[in-house]
Amino acid sequence: MTTTDAESTSSTCRDEELRGLLRGLLTSIGDKWTLAVVGALIGGECRFTVLQRRIDGISHRMLTKTLRDLEHDGLVTRGVHAEVPPRVQYALTPLGLTLLDPVTALTRWVEEHGSTVLRNRQAGPPR
Repeated sequence: MTTTDAESTSSTCRDEELRGLLRGLLTSIGDKWTLAVVGALIGGECRFTVLQRRIDGISHRMLTKTLRDLEHDGLVTRGVHAEVPPRVQYALTPLGLTLLDPVTALTRWVEEHGSTVLRNRQAGPPR
């Protein structure tokens, strides 16, 4: 989603502060890795290395950044277990779990309309 798309979508939000938050969340949730991390955590707690194996192509640095951003927004928890070596696991918070319904709806939309979008893209830009 482009910034312009996020701005037009957020214009339906009446509260100025929430409108800015919506723009930022649409940008961060719509990035390349956030939904992949959320999807990888649907099954419950997961260690960093397992997440990295589940998400094809994500670098150590990008997974770290994405997890920190999600944790900062309150969508993911980071649990450190006092073991040697320390065991760190990530999980979706109750707030993070609420993302699943909108993501599922978007997935259904793509399943229903994705082939039309692909045909439109293959036809080239409108003249």
